[in-house]
Amino acid sequence: MYAENRLTHNWLMKKAINDKVRERLPHLAGLVLDLGCGTRPFEADILAHASRYLGVDWGNTLHGSHADIVADLNQSLPLDDESADHVVSFEVMEHLAEPRMMLAEAFRILRRGGQLTLSVPFQWWVHEEPWDYYRYTRHGLEYLLKRAGFTDIRVAPSTGFWSMWFLKLNYQTTRLVRGPHHVKLLVRAALIPFWWINQSLAPVMDRWWPEDRETAGYFVTAAKP
Repeated sequence: MYAENRLTHNWLMKKAINDKVRERLPHLAGLVLDLGCGTRPFEADILAHASRYLGVDWGNTLHGSHADIVADLNQSLPLDDESADHVVSFEVMEHLAEPRMMLAEAFRILRRGGQLTLSVPFQWWVHEEPWDYYRYTRHGLEYLLKRAGFTDIRVAPSTGFWSMWFLKLNYQTTRLVRGPHHVKLLVRAALIPFWWINQSLAPVMDRWWPEDRETAGYFVTAAKP
């Protein structure tokens, strides 16, 4: 799982994704293919349910070389048709110039009845530049998945409005952490209580005043018929 360091400005988003992944883990079995695996934060959790895990990532990743298969997700992948039981991809699709290719390849590689699980940001800052291309609405995700051939498509918001809003505010405040090293430490120390309080309060406000059309991201599941 993603590390949920409560001294950081964005632990709430990592917790939101982790919570969604935990709900999905019992559905995993057989060979799970992780497209855009990064540092493989979900490998151990997946292998508690599945029999095999393969991570795929490209050579220019900013997260170090941890992939079993080095390949560009914008292109055809060196994997056999109908060879995987489940494909996962977390916070990756926004970084692909050709997201339709990744979805088409996921569909090709999945066995019939296989499952796709992915997450994407929506109201989120531009990151890992220059490889940050898209933000997807619920309707855009449904359209792309249907075009790729998937069925039983379910798109759920990762957060509500207040979690999204406070997370964006926290990212803005990180720009205050600048100057000499000792100044950065002091500013960060002053911001940590602010970050912790608003990220603890945000889920309560989301329950009290729900609005999931303005979300930090989406969590998606689909099936290959």
